Amino acid sequence: MDDDALLRRHGLRLTAQRLAVLRALATWPHGTADEIHGAVLTDLGTVSRQTIYDVLAALADHGIVRRVQPAGSPARYENRVGDNHHHLICRVCGQMVDVDCAVGDTPCLNAADQAGYEVDEAEVVYWGRCPRCRPPANEFRPSPGTTSDTGGART
Repeated sequence: MDDDALLRRHGLRLTAQRLAVLRALATWPHGTADEIHGAVLTDLGTVSRQTIYDVLAALADHGIVRRVQPAGSPARYENRVGDNHHHLICRVCGQMVDVDCAVGDTPCLNAADQAGYEVDEAEVVYWGRCPRCRPPANEFRPSPGTTSDTGGART
């Protein structure tokens, strides 16, 4: 479905700003409001940061985009909605990628104590280092409790 039809289906007016934000999200997955603002500025030439926040809020309120806010990070926005997927974030550079939800046994959806809630979604964020930020496999990395000057032997 094209962006015009998507906005109409959700009862939103077509505006240059909304269309530009959707184009930015298509090419900048998991973008922050500032990153999306920069992309929209390049596209339209002029737009206020507040307009970007307003457009993102309207799109999120209508379920067209999803707002994700990892701990210690600014909110990010994505246009992958309607499925229960998770995210993997690099601790070094902050890159975020989608990770499909586990199939089969999904303990993340079965809280030990649901406190009377009907759980319908779990938001899981995996943290680590992306391939670009990981040291090469042949580079020695001491394990916890070891030092590099002992050749990896426990001290």
